[in-house]
Amino acid sequence: MRLLYFSPRDCWPVTTGARLRDFHLARQLAKHATITYLGFGTGLDSIRRERLEPLANSEVVLVPRNGGYAPLDLVRGFIGPEPISVLNYRTPAMLAELERLLRETPFDAIQIEGVHLAAYLDPVRRLAPRARLVSDWHNIESELMERFADNERNPARRLYAVRTAKLLRRMEDRLLKSCDAHTVCSERERALLLARNAGARIEVVGNGVDTAYFADSATSPSTPRGNIVFVGSMDYHANIDAAIWFATEIWPMIRARRAGLEFQIVGSRPVEAVRALDSQDGVTVTGTVEDVRPYYAGALTVVTPLRVGSGTRLKVLEAMAAGVPVISTTLGVEGLAVRDGENVLIGDSAAAIAGRICTLEAGSSAWRSIADAGRQLVTSRYDWSIVGQTLARLYNE
Repeated sequence: MRLLYFSPRDCWPVTTGARLRDFHLARQLAKHATITYLGFGTGLDSIRRERLEPLANSEVVLVPRNGGYAPLDLVRGFIGPEPISVLNYRTPAMLAELERLLRETPFDAIQIEGVHLAAYLDPVRRLAPRARLVSDWHNIESELMERFADNERNPARRLYAVRTAKLLRRMEDRLLKSCDAHTVCSERERALLLARNAGARIEVVGNGVDTAYFADSATSPSTPRGNIVFVGSMDYHANIDAAIWFATEIWPMIRARRAGLEFQIVGSRPVEAVRALDSQDGVTVTGTVEDVRPYYAGALTVVTPLRVGSGTRLKVLEAMAAGVPVISTTLGVEGLAVRDGENVLIGDSAAAIAGRICTLEAGSSAWRSIADAGRQLVTSRYDWSIVGQTLARLYNE
């Protein structure tokens, strides 16, 4: 089978949740197919073609794309028929490369990563009418934008978010009708999309984790565990909101009761508002790190204080695989088969989250029980090899 894996981004290095999903799904599919991975690469001067060693039977083609949103595109995204998050990925260079690949290679299937690439549906269908088209939904982007609007205090930004959500929903409905099958991260999202299009073929192919990669962190007995750790791409609005909320409203309550703890914000590309948190007592903003495992090994807990989001959080699965108890909002573990008090701890207010953290003692029976149950859950249900079997079955059909 020949498969075109079409994504809005590069899949390497795996420094974000989106890249993690792209890389591991492509890696699982490469066991069964010859893959061409087509994505945007930032900072490139020309189209780059290469072999990526971790992806067997694959070719990676990257097309240049400037980062950020141009002012004109922001205006067009508000008054036009396409949202900014679709316009931002519509480029002549990508269209030309996509058309070249489709003319030269008889792909059996094409996997499109999300609504951001919806502008390319027409050329894909025109040039590859026999290829089966699969859309992989990292999130339901319209839902994500609606939740952002609900939490945004700035009236102009809220208005823009509401408008963008409506446009995204239209593009998503078109995607639901145009593709032969869809994969989503949870049963909750499958139900939401089926309510919008009962005839769509939708399968749950959840996020996963490389449990073997994090095994050493789970068994590290010598590292002191005095840190509260938050992991995520720190230029992503949901993570920015979570980090600021925790540092400004939750952290002072913890600091007053457990002065020896430290709060570490671990993630790439922190924006100025996040970098400014580093000035608070006991708070460290690391920026990009080569390996997140040492931070898990020193963690009393990993926090996921999300108030905005969609999909499922890979950071939760990683922490569980590393043997660290997770304390989260309900939204932070949405879509995952977790239970409060059994394999995670849940709190939805600042006081509730602070209270649960302050009662944790590293190595205690209660701490160990949560950590062990979390690792058992991801090992049995969320390892990428298990996720890959579900995806392979869909393609084999």
